[in-house]
Parts: sequence; structure tokens; C-alpha cells
Amino acid sequence: MDSYGSYPQSSFGHVSIGMLAPDFYANTTFGPMKLSDYRDKWVILFSHPGDFTPVCTSEFIAFANENAKFQELNAQLIGLSIDSNTSHLAWVNSIYKMTGVQVPFPIIADRTAEVAKMYGMIAPDASTQETVRNVYFIDPNMVIRAITIYPLTNGRNIYEILRLLQALQTTDKDKVITPANWLPGQPTLVPPPGTYSELEQRETDPASLNLNCKDWYMCYRNPPQQRLN
Repeated sequence: MDSYGSYPQSSFGHVSIGMLAPDFYANTTFGPMKLSDYRDKWVILFSHPGDFTPVCTSEFIAFANENAKFQELNAQLIGLSIDSNTSHLAWVNSIYKMTGVQVPFPIIADRTAEVAKMYGMIAPDASTQETVRNVYFIDPNMVIRAITIYPLTNGRNIYEILRLLQALQTTDKDKVITPANWLPGQPTLVPPPGTYSELEQRETDPASLNLNCKDWYMCYRNPPQQRLN
């Protein structure tokens, strides 16, 4: 596996937020790939339990329908299961014949479960034969920024994956944090002040900082077009 700079590396079978995403080589429905081929893009790497299953089929249709939005956000979708490439190809062809929806992103054939084990996609208490529904948000520097996990029985909310991606990108761009239920275009939050003088400024003149403060530690920043004068 490739090594990147001085970022902490993951141990076998475990990755966590802040770690450098382990690189790997794999065969996919789009041909051979390395994860590092997508450096400078956001990568949404997600696993599914198996081809030709109802929940997974519904998810892939949903991902495919929103693929253009991920592309607009400079993000690449990559699916994975421990099925063979032949199975993946037959499945995406079945989806197309059944719905008219093309799956426009690669699906990794991880027959030896090398990538699944590396990333901790298998939850042995749930199943030792299938991956659960993991999603890894990997930034353009190949750092894992967020992880979500759904069980075998319940499909993911693709809009929440898009929302979280946009929240992460907003945090990076504007140096802000996002509140519960935040949606793009809504006010964000700023981190608490680091000094007492900053605290005083927030209490006495938050408008000079383009802030709307409920208290010194709870301050909202309006989107650029709505900022205070």
C-alpha cells in the first residue's frame, strides 16, 4: 500500500476519522483502479452486502439518480461488495433493463475481502459473509473525514450523504461548523472564542464579526449573501 506523508496510518481492519485512507488496487466494473487515482477529488466509498438484493438495488438506483450532484461537488462515488466482477456487471445490466437507470460509477469486486477487511466493512456479529452498509467520506488529501454505517436490513438516505458532504466542504471553505439539521444556504456556527477579548467582542459587537450570537459561545454566521453590514 502507498504511504502518504506523515498522516497516521490505519491498522488492519480499522479506519477512523482523521486517518489517511489506505490506498488499494482493485478491479471494478470500469476496469482496474487505485484509490489514489482519485486524489484531488472527494471520494464517497461505500459498501453493500450483495448484488441482486432488493435494498442494495434500491440504493444503487438512488445513488445513480443523484450521481450528477456528487460530480458537481467534485465527488466520486465508488461502490464495493465481495461479489465478483461478473456478478456486478450482470447486476448493473439487470438494473438497466428493469429501470432504464445506468450505474455511472465503478463497483469494486472484492472477492478476497481485502479492502473490506482493511476498512472494517465486515461486522462479524451481523454477518461474516457480507459487508454492512459503510460510507467513507474521503477528502482530496486522502484523509477520512466521516464514516456512516447502516445495517444489512435498512437502506441509506442518499440525501443525507449529499448533505454531509456539503457540510464538510462548507467547513473547509468557510472555516465554520454546522448545527444540527443544517442544510446548504442556512446559517452556520463558528467555534467558541479562544480568548477573553474575543468573548467580549462577541458579547458587545457581534455584528462587526458578521455574527448573530445567542450567547458568547453560541454564534451563528449568515451565508455570504445574508451577512450583516
